[in-house]
Amino acid sequence: MELTEIGLIGTAALFFLIATGVPIAFALMAVGLVGLWSIAGLTPALSQATLTFWHQGTNFILLAIPMFVLMGNIVRHTGIASELFTCTANWLGRLPGGLAIASVFGCAGFGAVTGSSTATVLTMGRIIVPEMRRYKFDMELGAGALAASGTLGILIPPSIVFIFYGFMTENSIGQLFIAGIVPGIMTALVFAGVLFVRCLINPKLGPPIPSPGWGVRFRSLASIGPIAGLFVLIIGGLYLGIFTPTEGSGIGVIGVLLYGWLTKRISWAALRDALEDTVLTTVMIFAIVIGGHLIARFFALTGITEMTIDLVAAMDLSPYVFILVLSLIYILLGCVLDVFGMMLLTIPFVYPVVLSLGFDPIWFGVYVVVMAELALITPPIGVNVFIMNSITPDTSSGRIFRGVLPFFCAELVIIALLVAFPSIALYLTGR
Repeated sequence: MELTEIGLIGTAALFFLIATGVPIAFALMAVGLVGLWSIAGLTPALSQATLTFWHQGTNFILLAIPMFVLMGNIVRHTGIASELFTCTANWLGRLPGGLAIASVFGCAGFGAVTGSSTATVLTMGRIIVPEMRRYKFDMELGAGALAASGTLGILIPPSIVFIFYGFMTENSIGQLFIAGIVPGIMTALVFAGVLFVRCLINPKLGPPIPSPGWGVRFRSLASIGPIAGLFVLIIGGLYLGIFTPTEGSGIGVIGVLLYGWLTKRISWAALRDALEDTVLTTVMIFAIVIGGHLIARFFALTGITEMTIDLVAAMDLSPYVFILVLSLIYILLGCVLDVFGMMLLTIPFVYPVVLSLGFDPIWFGVYVVVMAELALITPPIGVNVFIMNSITPDTSSGRIFRGVLPFFCAELVIIALLVAFPSIALYLTGR
């Protein structure tokens, strides 16, 4: 049997396993290992698997993932999420749709120190939903806004998804972090604009809330100063080249531990819970990384990657038509796969094509993360939507998906702007 035929059979087997509900990490490992066995024999395949487990498990770059996850989990137990929302609500609550607008910027701030979308939605949702009910906010719009705003956690640095992309493509994670700042801020502003206009047209959707005095506003601003300072320290250090993302993640963990200790906001029990959550998340991500490395090796040996490049070249697509087609593929994949699975199944094939068409790899990383944001709110998977449904069980997932729709459309506009004006992502990187 030809190597290409083996590769195609392996690809079909991979999609079959995923479609039947096999966890993607196990599907990747199984197809990768069996594929290598069929090509090189059992002993070389097991040797490759052993080396992969060792090298990926001890990779210095990937160490940033558990450290940033731990930082976010510690922050979650310090009560800073409540202070972030209080601060943004004090400043923005008097606007039409002010509570939801405050939730957008609160999620952006919380996402900036956690790097996780699901943690952002879960934590901020539990804090904000009771306030929305208190002020009779339309829960379809409110839950949709929270589900969409939670996606900012993977775009505004530090971002686990950026680390994952940088590792897969061997690009600078520091530059990816910097490139995500402007698109992240722009996305938050666009989401806020959508809410403002909708609630201005129909004030019943999101009535303004009473505005506190200036003293209360400035005190709430001061309360988030330490965490804001830590974010500036990490991103500033990366931007100036003072330390690497992995070193920055370590500084972040030390910083939030000191903050929790000095303010007496974190107990030993909370720290234990944070460590347990970190282990669970890290094991899941590293299992996908190891499976992805095995399947990538299998595809490389069978020539599937080169065949894909040749196929796209034969189509003679223009760069922008290719990106349009790729965007449609990502939207469809987002219906059935999680973020990491979507990246693992596409980047080994499309990344070489993207480079051959002249796109900047850092820009493409931002594009991929924005497409990953869409996957988090795309039915029927829509992880963020179902998290919100668990917080607001009286608001059906169907209603929340309807509430998400304006933000989904806004994301499509942002993607179009990124494609038309790459400098939005690349300006701060100096590329």
